[in-house]
Amino acid sequence: MKKLKILLSCFACRPHCGSEPGVGWNIAWHLAEHNEVWVLTSANNRPDIEAELIRNPLPRLYFVYHDLPAWARFWKWEGKGAIHLYYYLWQIMAIPIVRQLHCDIMFDLVQHVTYVKYWAPSALAFLKEVPFIWGPVGGGESAPLRLWASFGLRGILHEILRSLAQRLAELDPLVRCTAQQATLALASTAETASRLKRIGAREVKIFGQLGLPEEELTLLGTLPNPPQKPIVFLSIGHLIHWKGFHLGVMGFAQSGLSNAEYWVVGGGPERRRLESLAIGLDVAERVRFFGQLPRPEVLKLMGLCHVLIHPSLHDSGGLVCMEAMASGRPVICLDIGGPAVQVTDESGFKITARQQDQTVAELAQAMQRLEATPNLWQQMGNHARQRVQQNFCWRNRVMIMSKLYRVRKNSDENNEKTDDSEHDR
Repeated sequence: MKKLKILLSCFACRPHCGSEPGVGWNIAWHLAEHNEVWVLTSANNRPDIEAELIRNPLPRLYFVYHDLPAWARFWKWEGKGAIHLYYYLWQIMAIPIVRQLHCDIMFDLVQHVTYVKYWAPSALAFLKEVPFIWGPVGGGESAPLRLWASFGLRGILHEILRSLAQRLAELDPLVRCTAQQATLALASTAETASRLKRIGAREVKIFGQLGLPEEELTLLGTLPNPPQKPIVFLSIGHLIHWKGFHLGVMGFAQSGLSNAEYWVVGGGPERRRLESLAIGLDVAERVRFFGQLPRPEVLKLMGLCHVLIHPSLHDSGGLVCMEAMASGRPVICLDIGGPAVQVTDESGFKITARQQDQTVAELAQAMQRLEATPNLWQQMGNHARQRVQQNFCWRNRVMIMSKLYRVRKNSDENNEKTDDSEHDR
């Protein structure tokens, strides 16, 4: 099979990382196992990438480092809002670079990988003569409006500003151009897929942006099973309003499981509010807050728990759900965003979030069912582990991507031949 020449845009790309840098690195690495891959990335990734390539070289993987002029680089370090402005300009100023690269190499296709968000343009969209794959991208998820009242004033303001930013981005002509130029757009969630179609993407497929490397699957698969009783529920993440941990605490209190425990791992501005909520609901003795912990300690705690509670309200990814499933733990999540793509009825519970009372009641019912039914958590956990191993191993996911690309490229070539023959006639 002919090797493709592929150019990737991976602003975030770093080995042995999770989140966005891990997405960029793993897609690039596994595509390069069977293709020739060039990666356009931020210059600050260079030390880690070059050190890894010295230890573990891959001949068909090449990196091109791009940065803004020195006067603009301070934006990288000036907070979240500034880095997104920096990233926007990084993409715009990369356009002449990718055009020159294409003149020199003649790519078969190009793909935007990171940042994994739909509300910014991609420099690769401006190579109009090359098939352009946009994504997987996310960011189209929104918290249900009827749940906003539970966020507090700061949380409500955050959601208003986020919704405004989404809508302004959808009016950006460069974002619309990116969508309209995409030969294929990969959306990480159904919510993002709807938005991509609305701004002009011609063909959209749902394809989650996350995966796990084989060594992580092996590590997580070795975590021990906890004692059967008492059942322990676990939440892991940054304690911010849209992670929905307040719903988890409320559901746990409503479940009435007096012998169960709920452990919360992570730090953030919502911790004090969550602790007060647990006191007010009279479950403070059974809800334990561990704060921010190093990864080995988090994995140790996961090995002592039975079920992950992840009631996030607009998570386009949800890596912690995938990690819990790989360790044989079922997941209780909301039927929103990335977790809803990962979790099935056999591997957990997906709660439809219509309003707060209904959501809390159904979270409580799921907890009650897992506690009352012998070995149910273990049966679901086994399904969860199998699902991750079969569908979310990075090597397998990239192989699926490669098949999509080859089908799309062949389709485009056939269309060009048809157009040419019609023109000749």
